[in-house]
Amino acid sequence: MFIRSLLQVAALIPFLTSTTSAQTACNNSPSLCSRAYNNMTHLGAHDSPFLRDKSTSFSTSGNQYYNSTVQLDAGVRLLSAQVHKNSSASGSDKWRLCHSTCELLDAGSLTNWLKEIKAWMDADANKNEVVTVLIVNSDDASAADIGAQFASSGIDSYAYTPPSTTVPKTWPTLQSLINNGTRLMTFVASLSETSSQYPYLMDEFTYIFENDFENESPSNYTCTPNRPSGLTTSSTGGRMFLMNHFLYSTALFGIQQPNSTYVNVTNAETGLGALGTQLDNCTSVYGQAPQFVLVDFFNVGPAIASVDQANGVSSATGRKSVTTAQPDENATGADDSAAGRRGASLVAVVVAVVVAVAFGL
Repeated sequence: MFIRSLLQVAALIPFLTSTTSAQTACNNSPSLCSRAYNNMTHLGAHDSPFLRDKSTSFSTSGNQYYNSTVQLDAGVRLLSAQVHKNSSASGSDKWRLCHSTCELLDAGSLTNWLKEIKAWMDADANKNEVVTVLIVNSDDASAADIGAQFASSGIDSYAYTPPSTTVPKTWPTLQSLINNGTRLMTFVASLSETSSQYPYLMDEFTYIFENDFENESPSNYTCTPNRPSGLTTSSTGGRMFLMNHFLYSTALFGIQQPNSTYVNVTNAETGLGALGTQLDNCTSVYGQAPQFVLVDFFNVGPAIASVDQANGVSSATGRKSVTTAQPDENATGADDSAAGRRGASLVAVVVAVVVAVAFGL
């Protein structure tokens, strides 16, 4: 009897194992584990580290209300940032996250931001999460310049290296990336030359195409390739599609700034210029949903709802909730404790420049 009982229990082990495996979530859903990296939609935070909160005195240049860690906790899996050169600095402070200029909005060094992302990926709760980083190479940093910051932060230990510098026919599944310890995808827009020392730094436009990104009207969104040049909807060279989906508004002196007034519709599932509507439109054009979407103020909408719909995810797991409400941008008591982070209003910066020019400074 005892032997029979042991055999009965042993017979159940494969089923128990398969049940546990089936419930393992990758990027917050068990259904995504077996999907190829390019066979899903990754929610992206446009200009991820550039905040419109107390730490920047609610700078009108900020694109997000919450920092990169909160973004990742809430389901964002693509983080983009502009990198600029600080010629007066050296070492890790030389390459900084700045919005257009460091005088306008300085979010600190690239190295520190990468350390923040690595700390999130290190956590036990996030061991099954694949993250993509998109570096906008504003001042033509070399692969060695950028790679040194990745190495300094330690995040390069997670980096995926493509098998070649051409578009692959197939991309690995999320589960294989997780199993191989290569949970970080890194694209740079753009790299003049790739590097054998830092082969994980992928030139964005070799692997990805984008639609237009300078929209000021919700009626102007398009699915047509804009970058790199020379592509059409019927000929994209096997590249993945990054769908830019955010609005600008025009401020004083014709300067563009992120549009926070209409974002509750921009990031919604339905409506004029809504994220969900545009995802459907572009899916119809290409026969597949865009692989990436970039949004401002990711929590509003919330944008993740449309991405879940595109991925067929109905019951996401492991996410932390964040309010979909927009903060009071007129709040007082700005928090200046964020080291290396400073923001200025567009008006203040432009006025300073105008005065300097007028007086020949």
